[in-house]
Amino acid sequence: TLSAGKSSSVISDTGSLLLLVNNYGSTPGKHLIPDTALGIELLIIAALLAYAGVRRILSHSSLFATLCLTVSALWCGSGLIHILAGENVIRIENELRNAMVPGLAGFTLALLIICIMAILQKEVVLSFISLSICLACAHQIASLANLNFGQSATAACYLLVCFVTAYFGVARLLSYITHGKIQPPGTGLQSKTSLKSAPGQEANNAVAVGLVMNLISASILACPLLGVVPQLFTGHVPWLWTAGVFQLGVCVLCYRDLDTLAATFFGFTAILKFSEGYTALVRDLTNQEPYSPVPFPTVFSVLFFVLALFSCHRNVLEGIYQLFFVAYCIAIAAQPRGFFQGGTQGVQAAIFVATTLMLLVSLYNKVSPKKIPTGEGLLKNFLSSGKLTLRTHDKELHAPYLGYSKYADAEVLGHGCSVLAAFAITASTASQAPLTILILPWAVVSGGLLQLLCGSVAYARGKTLESTAFILYGVMWTVWGLTRFGGLYGDVRGFHVAVGIISFMLFNVLVTVGAMFLSKAWFVYALTFELILISFLLDAVGVLPYGYDIGVTIIFGLVSFYFFLANIFNSTFQTPQLPFGDPLIKLSGFGGGRDSCPHLPARKATSVHQIAEIMKNGGICGMPTDTVYVLVAACNRPEAVEKAYKVKKQAQERPMSLWISSIKQLEPVRQQINPVLWDFMEAAWPSSISLVIPRAPWMEFFGLGDSSKYIGTPQSIAIRNPDCTVATHLISLVGPIAVTSANPTGEADTTHHNQVYAKLGDKVDGVLCDGPSPENIASTVVDCTKIDSGQIGFFRVGLIPKSKVLQIFEEIQRRHQHGHLNDGFEADLTDPERDSPTQLTDPEADSGLSQPTSTGSVSSLDLSQHGNEENEEEYL
Repeated sequence: TLSAGKSSSVISDTGSLLLLVNNYGSTPGKHLIPDTALGIELLIIAALLAYAGVRRILSHSSLFATLCLTVSALWCGSGLIHILAGENVIRIENELRNAMVPGLAGFTLALLIICIMAILQKEVVLSFISLSICLACAHQIASLANLNFGQSATAACYLLVCFVTAYFGVARLLSYITHGKIQPPGTGLQSKTSLKSAPGQEANNAVAVGLVMNLISASILACPLLGVVPQLFTGHVPWLWTAGVFQLGVCVLCYRDLDTLAATFFGFTAILKFSEGYTALVRDLTNQEPYSPVPFPTVFSVLFFVLALFSCHRNVLEGIYQLFFVAYCIAIAAQPRGFFQGGTQGVQAAIFVATTLMLLVSLYNKVSPKKIPTGEGLLKNFLSSGKLTLRTHDKELHAPYLGYSKYADAEVLGHGCSVLAAFAITASTASQAPLTILILPWAVVSGGLLQLLCGSVAYARGKTLESTAFILYGVMWTVWGLTRFGGLYGDVRGFHVAVGIISFMLFNVLVTVGAMFLSKAWFVYALTFELILISFLLDAVGVLPYGYDIGVTIIFGLVSFYFFLANIFNSTFQTPQLPFGDPLIKLSGFGGGRDSCPHLPARKATSVHQIAEIMKNGGICGMPTDTVYVLVAACNRPEAVEKAYKVKKQAQERPMSLWISSIKQLEPVRQQINPVLWDFMEAAWPSSISLVIPRAPWMEFFGLGDSSKYIGTPQSIAIRNPDCTVATHLISLVGPIAVTSANPTGEADTTHHNQVYAKLGDKVDGVLCDGPSPENIASTVVDCTKIDSGQIGFFRVGLIPKSKVLQIFEEIQRRHQHGHLNDGFEADLTDPERDSPTQLTDPEADSGLSQPTSTGSVSSLDLSQHGNEENEEEYL
C-alpha cells in the first residue's frame, strides 16, 4: 500500500507537470509539445497510473483507487485524441473542441463527486488533487473556446496538483524512512483492517470506476442531443473505447471481489461502449450511418432485464439502475440507426443523470457511517417467505471444488455473451457494405473478447473443460466475425476457409466428448456449437441449405440462455436449483468423490474439526501439508492405522511415519529419548524435515497396540512435525497420527486434493481441500539412529538443504559440548559402550554405500542416492 501510494503520487505529479508545461508554453498558433508526442506521453503515464490504481483497489483503498483510475482514463482518452490530432485525423480546431468537450464534461462531474466524498472522509490531499484536476478539466473546456483565458487557468490548476502530489509523495517517503515517527498532516494512510468492510457489509471497490465510465459514455452520446456537438464522429471513439477497456478491467476486478452480478453488468456495458465507438468510426470511414439489426438489441434487453431482476434481491437501487440499460437496448432496436437518433441519445441523457446519482450514493455509502437507503435486503424477507431459499453470499459461495480461487465464477457472463454472439449472426449482411450493418462489434466483442476473458477466469478457477470451451469458442467467434462481417469473406471463401473450420470442428469434438463426463447440459451446449461450425463449413463451400444457419444459431442461443439463467439462478438461490443433468459417462474416481465422502475447505476451522471427528471415529482422511497431500489415521485408533496401511498396493514395502503437532506431545516420554536427539528435534521443527530415529518402547504410549508394526521398521521409525497450520491444528485435535502418501505405490505424489479420491477411491473417509500443494518437493529425511555418537546421515535431501540441517546439528553439538546436558542422562554418558566412538555402520555394504564424512564434530552420511528408495516415499 505504501509503495502504491508513493508511486501514484509520483506518476500523477509527472502527468500534471507535463500538462502544466504544455499549457504554459503553448500559444494560439503553436503547441509547445507536438500533439502526437504529448498523446504518447499521456498514454504511458495513464498506464502507470492505472497500475497504481489497481494496486490500491486490491488493498481496499477504494476512494484513492477510484481517483487514480479516473484520472488514468482521462489522460488515456485525451492522449488518444491528441494522437489523432497530431496525425491529422482531426484536422481543424473546431473538431478538436467537439472531440474533447463531451469527455471533459463527464470527467469534470466525476472528479467533483470524488472531491466531495474525499472532503466527507477528511482526505485533504485527495480532495485537493481531485478538485484541482476537476477545475483543470473545466478550464480546458473554456480554453477550447478562448485559448488565451483557458490555457493559463488550466496550467495553474495543474501547478496546484504538482505541489500537492509532491507534498504527499515526500511526506510518505519521510514517514517510511523514519518508521512513522515523522508524519506530516494529511498524509497518513489507513490501516488495512480499517479499510476492510465489516462482516456482512463487503463492498465492491471497483464499482465506482465502472460507474464513472458509464458517465463518460453517456456524456458523449447525450451531447449531440443537447446541441453541444453536432454529432458523433471519430473524435469521440477514444473516449468510448477507453471507457470500454476500463470497464473490462472493472469486470475482472469485480470477479476478484467475488461479485458475479457486477462483473456481468460491466461486461455487458463494455460491449455497448465498443459498439458505440465502432458506429462513430465506421460512419466517418464509409460516409454511411451503421444500423443495428433488431434481434441483437432485443435479446440484449432481455439479458439486461434478467440481470436487473436478480440484482434487485441484493440492492433494489442497483436493479432499477440496470433497467435504464434495458430501455437503452429497446431504443436501439426501435431506431435501427439508434446511436445517431434522438430516442437513443435521450435514454443516454437519462442514464447520465441516473449514473451521477448512483456514483454519489455508491461513494457516499463507502465513506460515511450513515448510509443512504438503497433497498439492500428489501426483497430478502419477501422471498424467504416462499419456497425460494436465498443463498448466503460469502466467499465460500465462489470457492471452486478444485480449491481456493481469487475469482468468482464467470459462467454467467460467458454464456450471456454466447447468447449475444449467436443472435448477432442471425442477421444477413449486404456484400457491398458489410461494415455498415452493426454485427461485427456484437459478434467479436461479446462472442470473442469477453469469451476469452471468461475462459481465463474459468482457467484460474481450475475449470479445465469450461475454460477450454470458452477460449475455443471465443477464438472461433473472433475469426468468423472478422472474416464474415469484416468485408474479407468474399475474397477468401472456399477451400482455405473450409480447412480452418474443419480444424475447429475437430477441437470441438474433443470438447464435446469431455462434456459427456461433466453434465448433459454441457454436452448439448458443445454439440449445438458443433452444428454451428457445420453451418460455417457449408457456407464456406457454398452448399448451405436455406435457413439452416439461422436455425442452429437460434438453438445454440436458446441453450446458452438456459445456461445463463441457470447459473445466475443457482448462484442466487439455495433451493430450488435449475438442473444441468448428470454426466453421460461416469468413471470410478472421476469428479473427485465429492458425493462419496466429505470434501471440506481447509481454510475453515469447522472443516478441520469435522475431519478430526471422522478420524476419532476410526476414519482415514486426505490432508494437505507443507509438501504434498498425505493419507492419515489417528494413532489411538489401531484399526484405522491398519486400514490406511492396507489401502496402498504393495504396502509392505512402504512403512508409515509418525507425525506430531509439536514436541510437547512427546513430553510424557521425554526420559526415553536421547537428550541430543531431543534438542535436535526442538531446533529442527516445525519444518519439512523427517527424522529417522531408533525404535523404542515409548511408541506404545500413543495407543497403537498391534498396529505399531505398520509404522517404520523393526529398527527405526520416521517422525516429523510439519510446518503447516492446517496439519498441526488437526494433529493437536486428534493426537499423533500415522502418515502415508496419498497415492498408490509407484505413482507420482498427490499434489492436489481432487487427486486423493481419484487415486485411492472410496477407501477414503474425508478430504481436507486446500488446492494445489505449496511445494512439489518432498521433505528432507535425516538418519538420526546414531545421533548419540555424533553422526547423522541423509536418506534424502529434499525441501530443506543439507547445509541447513548440518548447521542446526552443529549448534546442538556445541551446546552439549559446553555442558548443557539433561541431568537424567548422566548415567548413560558413563556407559562404556556409549563412551567408545562408533561409526555409522554401513547398512548396505554390498551395494557400495559411501563411508561417513566428517564435518568438524559432526559426521554425516548421504544415503539419498543409494539403496533406500523403497523407504523414501513415506517420509514425505
